[in-house]
Amino acid sequence: MVDTVEHAADTPDLEQPYPALGVKDDEYQMIRSTLGRRPTSAELAMYSVMWSEHCSYKSSKVHLKKFGSLLQETPRGPLLAGIGENAGVVDIGQGYAVTFKAESHNHPSFVEPYQGAATGVGGIVRDILAMGARPIGVMDSLRFGPLDAPDTRRVLPGVVSGVGGYGNCLGLPNIGGEVQFDPTYLGNPLVNALCVGVLRHEDLHLAHASGVGNQVILFGAATGGDGIGGASILASETFDEDGPAKRPSVQVGDPFMEKLLIECTLELFQAGVITGIQDFGAAGISCATSELASAGDGGMFVNLNLVPLRDPNLAPEEILMSESQERMMAVVEPGNVERFMEICAKWDVQATVIGEVIEGDRLIIQWDGQTIVDVDPKTVAHEGPVYQRPYHRPQWLDDVQADAAEDLERDNSPEGLKYALFRVLSHGNVADKSWVTQQYDRYVRGNTVLAQPENSGMLRIDEESGLGIALSLDANSRFTYLNPYLGAQHSLAEAYRNVAVTGAEPVAITDCLNFGSPEDPEVMWSFAEAVLGLVDACHELGVPVTGGNVSLYNQTADVPILPTPTVGVLGVIDDVATRIPAAFRHTGDAILLLGETSEELSGSIWEAAVHDGHLGGLPPRVRLRGEMALARVMGEAARRGLVSSAHDVSEGGLAVALAESAFRGGKSFAVTLPEGCPTVGMFAESAARAVVSLAGAALEEFEALCGEHGVPVQRLGEVTGGPDLEFVGLLSVPAAEAQAAWRAPIPAAMG
Repeated sequence: MVDTVEHAADTPDLEQPYPALGVKDDEYQMIRSTLGRRPTSAELAMYSVMWSEHCSYKSSKVHLKKFGSLLQETPRGPLLAGIGENAGVVDIGQGYAVTFKAESHNHPSFVEPYQGAATGVGGIVRDILAMGARPIGVMDSLRFGPLDAPDTRRVLPGVVSGVGGYGNCLGLPNIGGEVQFDPTYLGNPLVNALCVGVLRHEDLHLAHASGVGNQVILFGAATGGDGIGGASILASETFDEDGPAKRPSVQVGDPFMEKLLIECTLELFQAGVITGIQDFGAAGISCATSELASAGDGGMFVNLNLVPLRDPNLAPEEILMSESQERMMAVVEPGNVERFMEICAKWDVQATVIGEVIEGDRLIIQWDGQTIVDVDPKTVAHEGPVYQRPYHRPQWLDDVQADAAEDLERDNSPEGLKYALFRVLSHGNVADKSWVTQQYDRYVRGNTVLAQPENSGMLRIDEESGLGIALSLDANSRFTYLNPYLGAQHSLAEAYRNVAVTGAEPVAITDCLNFGSPEDPEVMWSFAEAVLGLVDACHELGVPVTGGNVSLYNQTADVPILPTPTVGVLGVIDDVATRIPAAFRHTGDAILLLGETSEELSGSIWEAAVHDGHLGGLPPRVRLRGEMALARVMGEAARRGLVSSAHDVSEGGLAVALAESAFRGGKSFAVTLPEGCPTVGMFAESAARAVVSLAGAALEEFEALCGEHGVPVQRLGEVTGGPDLEFVGLLSVPAAEAQAAWRAPIPAAMG
């Protein structure tokens, strides 16, 4: 028997299995109070997915509101769309706009690594497409358990294959990102995917259903049983130590269908036949219908029997909850429906009218001619529960911060420094990631001008002028564990710096905030502190947050992941021909260190690699004004063509920045460290620093430029063509030996 609205009104005491859908007791009572009756089983399905943590942000909303205090414009112009839309849209000049956003697909990627990661890419690509933009590139930030853990050998290859397989099939270059390892991610990997798209200003589209009588069209793939309950169950629960137990909830992707859907949708936009559009992501039809109707000026009627199905046995509740991929929903004027269908047929994309915009403010869904949903869509999409979760600073944090890495033993002998250098270079968070990135197509479409292993990815937007964008995606979870306010700022600062050292101007950010259970007051405190840190840093840097994602319940049993605020920074460069690569290029070039080095070893890779995973103390001081000054110097240096290479100094410190620039350029170096402790000089992770190389003829002009902007500069030595990496007066190591240690860890662990 179908559970209709009439039946629900007549059977108020009927027991419903709401706990199995992730709905709490008080939330169920709130649904009943909202409706004035018990929900039908279909309504309960809708509320369960739309009120899930993943969709409603019910635990994070009160903190995310702080982002509303930020400027709604970038150094390059106004935000054309911001927080609340599918993705933020930034004016970059010459009539172009760029939209970019990051999303998480963490729990599904543990349960089924390939499909979890693949559909994470597919979902974020459709978010960008829904704004009216052509997707032009993707990035990913990945975190796994220890490199030598057996389950890492299960999860990592599957995730990388999923990211690469889906993106490669779409013909989208994967231009950058990061791969990190820590024991806390062993049962809960992080898969954060970013997509960027480009559009002309006039092509911007928003998600709303308006115009009574306009038709609601579902187009793309048919609906199947995969992904049912994904948002409400997978993304709103912690995992048990027993491992993956919810395999049926993971979506299954078809990148070839998505490629057709992209081209079809772009032609539909070009034809002017779309009034409103929404992609299908988490919560499927429940999300698309309620969000479109909620943002519009009327209600919506849907006949669920008209939804094309891959599985004819699906119940209406399952159809509403299914997160089958490669689907979109459009609102189309009646006079444009025929043309809409013609374009879909051209691309072999299935399209079906399943409803229409109606008078009033109700979302009405029927099945077999009977009403199974009759709700105010705003109560489903935007007026769910909002929790003021209790939070407090952890008592244990005092002991952790007191256990500073600055107090650990340092061996400054040549043998000790060589041991430390090789331990740092072979640490999973520093080691060469080409085993991963070689599985991605980084140059398809022909507009990639920088990609991994560069500081940031860079794409040409306009062939004639050379206008381009740069993107970096970073998080420092070790710093954030030690101090979430400062750690989040360091994550932003590193991404900002990575963009700046390529010669681009940082203009806007997106974020993907990954934390443990919001029901843990200590986790909630770290989340609140991280948000406040980002808000304050954005104010000082003058860059807005255009949108983002929150992923909570990232923990195994009662052990949360390291707090991981992933930050993506978008930069604009007027001419990509002026870009600055990271590799040393010319023997004899001078090597300079920009910025100040302090005795800051806590949270560093040196601490973890040399002292068996130790993590204590306070992160380095955040130097936001120094980051801004460094960015101005690098932007002007790029325009004048003063420097041959530039590389940010971050994980692993100066020694790693020098080694990576040498490895990537097939060169060596001879440098003299600044005065002081050699361990600090080589491995401290002080902020707002970069290594540059340049011809001697440009040295005086570049040093004057640094002086003009107040950026400390020190000449370290020069690029050499010899066989050794030389720290003059301290140690000299064969470049080939050091590079082998840096390259080996991931291929060796993956077999």
